[in-house]
Amino acid sequence: MSCCIFSLMTMMINILWYFFIYAFLGWCTEVVYAALKTGSFANRGFLNGPACPIYGFGILLVIHLLNPVKDNVLYMFLGSVIITSAIEFVGGYALEKMFHERWWDYSDMPFNVGGYICPMYSLAWGLACLVIVDRIQPLIHSLVNLIPQTASMVILVVVSCLFIVDLIATVKSVLNLNKKLEIIDEITLKIREASDNIGESLASGTIALVQKKEDFEESLEADLAEMKEAQQEVSAHRKQAINELMKANRELLEAIPFGQKRLLKAFPGLKSIKHKDALEKLRDTISKGFGS
Repeated sequence: MSCCIFSLMTMMINILWYFFIYAFLGWCTEVVYAALKTGSFANRGFLNGPACPIYGFGILLVIHLLNPVKDNVLYMFLGSVIITSAIEFVGGYALEKMFHERWWDYSDMPFNVGGYICPMYSLAWGLACLVIVDRIQPLIHSLVNLIPQTASMVILVVVSCLFIVDLIATVKSVLNLNKKLEIIDEITLKIREASDNIGESLASGTIALVQKKEDFEESLEADLAEMKEAQQEVSAHRKQAINELMKANRELLEAIPFGQKRLLKAFPGLKSIKHKDALEKLRDTISKGFGS
């Protein structure tokens, strides 16, 4: 009985180690790829810390599900393509439905599936998994086994706690970002409505003056002065309201917390399903050096 518990504990420890190691290596891969593509550092990944969970989950499933065919290159390759593509599709779809944002989009790639996956990256995943299973995993397995079990448990508990805290903080940042985008859209709508009201007021006033001219020619001059004064007063109030709304909108755009700013830089292709224009305004603000 104790032997079974020890074996189960060892297996769980190894799984956690593999998850965090491959999540970290995945993050490193994303950072290197972004640096080569943009020429600058970007903390890529959903989390704030150096980890991309989708890599950890993907490699774990490949290692364990495809272990029976690991010596067959063709089966290993095809299995890796299917598993990693399925994870990327499900992950992208789930994130979009939960947060109303598309975190990556392959819509401009040929033969993509819903913009979530595309053959080029799926094939690259398959080739990478062949190298990982054949070369990298045996090395990582040996290194993990060198760590005493007690030390492993302590390290993994600390890392797991940090991971959970990071996940909670990131989810909070995303939810706050969505709220900010909603408020920006609401303010933009109010500015547009106030501007339209001024235009409508001027138009209706002009029409009224024409009617007054036809009906009451003798009192036109007095009515004209009175209506002009009233229009100017209304216009002044509405212009003040617009200025206040624009100021509030500008302050909201420039007040970008670190977590939200990092996410927008980490996912340059991020698309908001409900607040596309507001997200573009936020990106434009960051590109101009505000929100730091």
